[in-house]
Amino acid sequence: MSDLKTVEPFGEGFISALCPELILFAGLILLIVIPNLGSGKFRIPGTQTRVPWLLGGNRFKLTSDPRLPSWIAVLTIGTSFVMTILSFQDGVERTAIVSEGGTQILMINAFSRVFELIFFGALTLASFACMNRLDVKGIGAKLSTEELYNNRRQGDFYILMITCALGMSIVALAQDLFVLFIGLELASFSTYVLVAFFKESKSGTEAGMKYFIVGSVASGVGLYGLSMLYLWAGSLQLDVLATTFAQSGNEALPMIGIGFVLVGFGFKVSAAPFHFAAPDAYSGASSPVAGVLATASKAMGIVGLLRILLIVAAPESSEDGTVWLVCLGLLSIITMTWGNLAALGSTNPKRMLAYSSVAHAGYMLAAITAIGAWNWDETLSGDPGEAAVVVLAALIFHLMVLVAFKLGAFLVLSVLESEGGGSKLSSLGGLAKREPFLAVAMFIFMISLAGVPPLAGFVSKLLVIMGIVKVALGDMSEALSTGSELGLSDVHWVWWLALAMVINSAISVYYYLRIVVVMFFEEAEEGRSGPLPNGWQVRFAILVCLIATLFMGVASEKILQICETAAQSFNYNWA
Repeated sequence: MSDLKTVEPFGEGFISALCPELILFAGLILLIVIPNLGSGKFRIPGTQTRVPWLLGGNRFKLTSDPRLPSWIAVLTIGTSFVMTILSFQDGVERTAIVSEGGTQILMINAFSRVFELIFFGALTLASFACMNRLDVKGIGAKLSTEELYNNRRQGDFYILMITCALGMSIVALAQDLFVLFIGLELASFSTYVLVAFFKESKSGTEAGMKYFIVGSVASGVGLYGLSMLYLWAGSLQLDVLATTFAQSGNEALPMIGIGFVLVGFGFKVSAAPFHFAAPDAYSGASSPVAGVLATASKAMGIVGLLRILLIVAAPESSEDGTVWLVCLGLLSIITMTWGNLAALGSTNPKRMLAYSSVAHAGYMLAAITAIGAWNWDETLSGDPGEAAVVVLAALIFHLMVLVAFKLGAFLVLSVLESEGGGSKLSSLGGLAKREPFLAVAMFIFMISLAGVPPLAGFVSKLLVIMGIVKVALGDMSEALSTGSELGLSDVHWVWWLALAMVINSAISVYYYLRIVVVMFFEEAEEGRSGPLPNGWQVRFAILVCLIATLFMGVASEKILQICETAAQSFNYNWA
């Protein structure tokens, strides 16, 4: 691993280190200015002379194009995505952005870059698909594409998308909990508005209000936790908090503070019991926005949980860590089980995918528990980072592939939404006859979510389960090689998390395949037997998700290497 390079703000190397983020900022400025260019003039005081200043007035033909803001946003976020990929060519150089006093503010490494790929990839596809936000039912009328987009409001939507990407990237880079919280809120407030953006829909307005209220409460509790941690440690730097926490034992103040902070991140990943707003938000938001919540927003919450649980609150002894481990393990089982059982009874495809997202949050919490078990349990021997890196790499890979098939499923529903469907399971009826491509794509996405081999969903779940089992076995391999008799009680208790994942994955197969049955074996609803609305952009985005789902399942070796490098750089004491 390369040596750490430090860069001061706007110093040498600053632009190259934060190139993707600076591109987002530049795109944000362009998105504010360009769609507002027009024939506006102002009069010089005391004269009748009018000087054009180009802002305001009647917009030019090019700047009034309803597709212009979406193209600016797609090119901006897409360019940031490409620049992030290019940073892996010669290995990501570990670079810290420091203050004048030498305090680390942001850290650029393989871990942060991989999560930026997840954020930028999901937001690029969602922004591209939103070009085809076709007919929407208004109040007493039906708005056409031009009527919906040919106003200055279309720029607001994509400004929020870029702002969301910028906030998520700050979360990935942050080395200070306050900076991390700023990034989290920048992205969160953008998503609150995005959920309720299509105000022609009453369900969207209601979902946005619920999501905002619950999210604000969770953020307020998290901010209160940050204030407690600062009062206790005098700093919110991750390394300072980790050192102070390791020396403090089990003091009440930091434990309560960390618990409050976890409420905010628990809400972002939709972990039980902080998931109650998620189904309403997913079902009320437009499908591309719901896809962003289920992928990029969830990955952002996982970054926060990893920072808090595996860097700050990671005791050095098993005695200190047992309580945390057990509580987190129980929470993961409750979350995955609750999500799957709730999805079984859902007849709304978007709510079903929302509960599926809750179940996936449980799988990820199980992986984090296993990583903590390896670090905290003194009975586990060997390379102190070996199993932790394996599980973390599997978790990162799971988040990457989730963008492909979970976002792809929401994009298929967005095509149905454009004709007023997508909110009932029956609206998927006859899709195989109406548009075979969408039906086949949805079929691939569903079986990938269910974990059917050889697709990406199967590989990601298998890697997480195998990583947890590796932790559970610990140092028993030597005992097994000597022929000693071992029972189930001799295996570390995190093995039960792997078993819970297998059982819950089996449960999930039912409601995923139920969608397949409706698409292929049931007739279309009355009045919806004709062709679906056109729109090549959303179909191209679905095709990209489909190819990624297939490719990452059968040719995942290179991506797994990137994920392993990212896992090693997360905590360089492992390497």
